[in-house]
Amino acid sequence: MERFLMFIDQFNRRFSYLRLSVTDVCNFKCSYCLPQGYQRPEQALQFLTLDEIQKLVITFAKAGTSKIRITGGEPTLRRDIEAIIALCAEPLEVKTVAMTTNGYRLAKHVNSWQQAGLSRINISIDSFDERLFNQITGTKRFGKVMDGIEAALSCDLTVKLNTVLMKTYNFVQFDRTLERLRDWPVELRYIELMETLEQRQLFESEHISGQRLKLFLQQRGWTMLPQARDAGPAQVFSHPDYRGKVGLIMPYEHDFCAGCNRLRISAVGKLHLCLFGESGHDLRPYLQQDGIQPLADAISHALRDKQSGHHLLERNPGQTIHLASVGG
Repeated sequence: MERFLMFIDQFNRRFSYLRLSVTDVCNFKCSYCLPQGYQRPEQALQFLTLDEIQKLVITFAKAGTSKIRITGGEPTLRRDIEAIIALCAEPLEVKTVAMTTNGYRLAKHVNSWQQAGLSRINISIDSFDERLFNQITGTKRFGKVMDGIEAALSCDLTVKLNTVLMKTYNFVQFDRTLERLRDWPVELRYIELMETLEQRQLFESEHISGQRLKLFLQQRGWTMLPQARDAGPAQVFSHPDYRGKVGLIMPYEHDFCAGCNRLRISAVGKLHLCLFGESGHDLRPYLQQDGIQPLADAISHALRDKQSGHHLLERNPGQTIHLASVGG
């Protein structure tokens, strides 16, 4: 008989949020992630199939997952992304299906993705200055991304904009960017630049603490909102004079990991207990077995290895080469 218990680790943290990567391929060249662009490995990677994704989704749903975020790489590069969204939305236990994207295909497809079950969208945009956007992303797709944001808002999706905080790029533009939120109903989220194995030098030159922004907001009457049970790690601030909100993700803050509620599956079927952990637990053998109990047991067993927190403060990013390799 199949028996399903919620995924819980040795620190009694409950995992209701799955970040599911479906590809590590990306068509942008962001300076903090893939500055040389995506490099295809000599041996082609076998990304998760629809059948494998369905099995993972059902297993996590039965074990208490209520929110699934589809990530990459750039997840919309998969031709079957609409089918993937539908699979994630199918279990009754899953209340929220979100996706993180660079937004370049959003304007054209957001309606069909919403109809498939997408309820929230996170769009990466690291500057609203087109010149800086092009410089950071290594592309000239600013107009497409902005059109995608407006298309998502017109569909009444919950829209969040992800900005990787960098000292000499967008930190100095914070005042100007904040003004956009007076009439723009989005959550603009600043994510502290995190060190990876490939980007140590950039981290040293561009990292700045999100605490600087937090103090700025508090001094100007912004207040922090309560955090939802299945929410990510962002501290979200609102102001009565602004339609939009500001989110801050500060992984270098003390006790950042205490409320961790997220597990990650890579595009090749590895369970990553932390964005900055080791090489991951291969779930592919259990995805080939009958039923979902062996998979659920393997995940529960792997959770015994989950540590109390990452080691970023010790300048140790684990085995994370770049953020696209684990799904961000």
